[in-house]
Amino acid sequence: MKDKLQKLADEFEQIELKMADPTVFSNQEEFQKLLARRREIEGAVELFKKLEIQEKQIRDNEALLEDSDEEIREMAKEELAQAKEALEALKEKLKLELVPKDPKDGKNCIMELRAGTGGDEAALFCEEMSRMYLRYVKERGYQVEPISESAGDKGLKEIIFKVIGPGAYGRMKYESGVHRVQRIPETEAKGRVHTSAASVVVMPEVDEVELTIREQDLRIDVYRSGGHGGQSVNTTDSAVRITHIPSGLVVICQDEKSQLKNKVKAMGVLRSRLYAMEKEKREREMGAARESLSATGERGDKIRTYNFPQDRVTDHRISQNFSNLPAIMEGEIDPIIDALILEDQTKRLASAAE
Repeated sequence: MKDKLQKLADEFEQIELKMADPTVFSNQEEFQKLLARRREIEGAVELFKKLEIQEKQIRDNEALLEDSDEEIREMAKEELAQAKEALEALKEKLKLELVPKDPKDGKNCIMELRAGTGGDEAALFCEEMSRMYLRYVKERGYQVEPISESAGDKGLKEIIFKVIGPGAYGRMKYESGVHRVQRIPETEAKGRVHTSAASVVVMPEVDEVELTIREQDLRIDVYRSGGHGGQSVNTTDSAVRITHIPSGLVVICQDEKSQLKNKVKAMGVLRSRLYAMEKEKREREMGAARESLSATGERGDKIRTYNFPQDRVTDHRISQNFSNLPAIMEGEIDPIIDALILEDQTKRLASAAE
């Protein structure tokens, strides 16, 4: 493992030198590739540096065990035990860090939230979840690009947006699936707990070079936008509906006043949906296990329950409970996602060792 880590450290140093070269910086395509690779190995390199520091500390303390001063020997013995414990912890972290990652993890992602069973209560929950995610991704420093939104009588029927930032897909992909809520609706006179749901789909943004879509396979319609936005939105044919004829997929975008911008956004969503469909088809053909945490998430998979009366969120994939539901709904979901990532890494490590 140490030889592999040293090679990564050397590669990291070379990448730093190249990125400082003005000729490389002027070639943005090459620069972005270097930047992506730097991010990919940065964690392992930092842990490797810490490991080397701990190993040196162990050697220094082992040497002090031979000192003539008893007090120094006792101090060295205590520090040696702490250093060895820290070293083992670092080795475990490095094992997880070296587990092969999904190459899509570093990409931007597209998130689609839809109200499921439960009528108005499901739409209200869908709206609350969208607010939870938007607060969370903004707190992490990601940018959000709205794509489309469909309001119900109460709450949201559907909302689609892009999350832009390094590692957005790798972090948010664990949210794919059906999220169930159990609570007493405001309209419930007898105080009975109702169950409703909203579905979440998270897809990596797909570049044009990764997926070719033929022009003859598309039907593009333009029309006047409706909903929010004021008169200027409704007086021009800016809304775009793209139908992919072979698959029957339909994407609508009316967030922008520009027809061209709406078309670009809609094509981005279509590429991601087609990529997700193709990936799922390949996984079925290969008999891929659907229990995998890194799966795209089918809509029938109930992955999480938000129980308001008991102030508890349960993630069923890892059978783990999380308290302080109000804070979670305000976007404090890092503990949940961290637990899912750790479980996923542990499973990948076990698979790699087989």
